[in-house]
Amino acid sequence: MQLKASIRFTNNEQAEFFSTLRKRVDTYFRDNKISPHANAQMIIKSIVLLSAYIVPYFFVVFVPLPFWLLATMWSVMGFALAGVGMSVMHDANHGSYSSNKTINDIMGYTLNVLGGAVFNWKLQHNVLHHTYTNIVDMDEDIEDKLIMRFSPHTELRWYHKFQWVYAFFFYGILTLYWALIKDFVQFVQYKRNGVNKNTDKQNRIVLLKIIGHKVIYFSYFFVIPCLVFNVAFLPHLYGFLWMQFIAGIILTTVFQLAHTVEGTTYPLPNEGGTIENNWAIHQMNTTVNFSRKNKFISWYVGGLNFQVEHHLFPRICHVHYPAISEIVKTTAEEYNIPYLENKSLTDALNAHVRALKKLGLPSINEAIA
Repeated sequence: MQLKASIRFTNNEQAEFFSTLRKRVDTYFRDNKISPHANAQMIIKSIVLLSAYIVPYFFVVFVPLPFWLLATMWSVMGFALAGVGMSVMHDANHGSYSSNKTINDIMGYTLNVLGGAVFNWKLQHNVLHHTYTNIVDMDEDIEDKLIMRFSPHTELRWYHKFQWVYAFFFYGILTLYWALIKDFVQFVQYKRNGVNKNTDKQNRIVLLKIIGHKVIYFSYFFVIPCLVFNVAFLPHLYGFLWMQFIAGIILTTVFQLAHTVEGTTYPLPNEGGTIENNWAIHQMNTTVNFSRKNKFISWYVGGLNFQVEHHLFPRICHVHYPAISEIVKTTAEEYNIPYLENKSLTDALNAHVRALKKLGLPSINEAIA
């Protein structure tokens, strides 16, 4: 990965689109006398999802349950883990949950309760992914992972032709990898490549916090239940892994449906390190919505099915995306800019599988790029 300052966007002739769009969105909030941050709906959702993650844990630890009910508790926790990640910590760590930084920090630290680390997540997601979407060697979300290939500009190997078959299994281990290893790998990586601008003293504190949070995380999931309350280790471990697998599939799939699908582009900078496109237009070309009209999906995935709006306005709480999406779409049509979307979840999944197939075949990678 290159230094984050080495890629620039240009083409100021296209800047009018985003300027106009931003004025219209600002007008929407002002005319309707509403805040762009969380509302009562968002607060209720946060309570529901956090409760669904925490309450079953106490049943698992303190209440003797038959196998089917135990499995149900872990399953609920898996769905809730993904839900909190998409709907609560995501907004908070973008600063869109509240106008109050302290509230954003508190809600953002729900990520640590899920096994992650806020510091690394903000660098990967807010800095790299949101700025350099679908740009190879800059956007970590499209980096090759194990035997997965997400960009037409990385090395193609023979087994990639089968990735559309095995992809979802590997998606299922994402949150487990995240809890165990990823934060330490990223910590070292971001120091080396300059994305992490902290001093050595600051980074020692960051590392100690990451280690401390991991110790606390695995203590309340294993040390306390198994050593203090005599919960049987192996069934507890199997349940924990099942929870992680459910959350991993959901989280990874939802994020992939926004960028690794048919219709998106994977632009490369020129020799001078410039993407010859306006940043906002770049976001429109590399990001896809799905299921905009499905209220349940919109509720559960935290507006991540409105990725176009999220990438353009990450500091607006996702509960407002359904309303402003019509403004974004209309403005894009006026300026003859593509507004990419899949109408349903099924359409989005099919588009993702087709993209995985194409990325595994050498004959059509030029067309994708």
